[in-house]
Amino acid sequence: MSQLIITAIVFVALIAVFVIVSIINKKRGRKSRALRVVFIVLEVPVTAVLVFLIYTAFYYRADPSVQEYLVSDANVTVGKEPDWYFFDGAGEGTALIFYPGAKVEYTAYAPLMRKAAENGIDCFLVRMPLSIAFFDPRCADRIKAQYSYDKWYIAGHSLGGAVAAMYCETPGNMDGLIMLAAYSISPLPTELETCAIYGSKDGCLNLGKFNECRKNLPEGSEILTIEGGNHAGFGCYGAQDGDMPADITAGEQQNITVDLIMNFIGNREIR
Repeated sequence: MSQLIITAIVFVALIAVFVIVSIINKKRGRKSRALRVVFIVLEVPVTAVLVFLIYTAFYYRADPSVQEYLVSDANVTVGKEPDWYFFDGAGEGTALIFYPGAKVEYTAYAPLMRKAAENGIDCFLVRMPLSIAFFDPRCADRIKAQYSYDKWYIAGHSLGGAVAAMYCETPGNMDGLIMLAAYSISPLPTELETCAIYGSKDGCLNLGKFNECRKNLPEGSEILTIEGGNHAGFGCYGAQDGDMPADITAGEQQNITVDLIMNFIGNREIR
């Protein structure tokens, strides 16, 4: 059972109990001490869950144009599983698992994944519960259990990149990490090949925190800047609150990103 379904069940159960207690109190005309305690105890979590679900209900929708990247052709076969899309290109030995940004519809990253698959790296685009990577940080485990590759890389955008970094804190989980407009809040294994990419016009990334957290990256990690790129340009979901206007199109930013990723992975495989 998915975490989203479990969350919905818990929410409905809390609401039901909350309503029942309220009805009992109303019929009694007064609140017994025990019922007052129950009412107070339930009121906080019910309110918190309600506020949280309302918060997550509003998210950035993928541009309709991404649908064309979810259709198979002679170069890339696109498969859909309950928790991810699989972009199977010409490559055979290397795979990339991608965690989307928070509150962004995961298909917004289909163009980026499709382009990477066309360039020789098979990609898995993960669907996160409530569009927040924190709710399924170990989805990569399930993917790795079902597929066999010589090299495994994990990438993510914004919060998805931070969660991908958390997954890599355990040595041996991945061969490499690619963070898009993200940083690792904890030290990473020294042997982990790491690359961080961000746009020069990113208005959402906390650049001070980004620079502070560079100390958590393994020696020799690559820090790459896309001139004119912004925060939202890694996906196709329109403008993001707090971001700066980009000097290049989202398509151009994604093409540059794929080139940087392929160079990064290619350099590591040649070693």
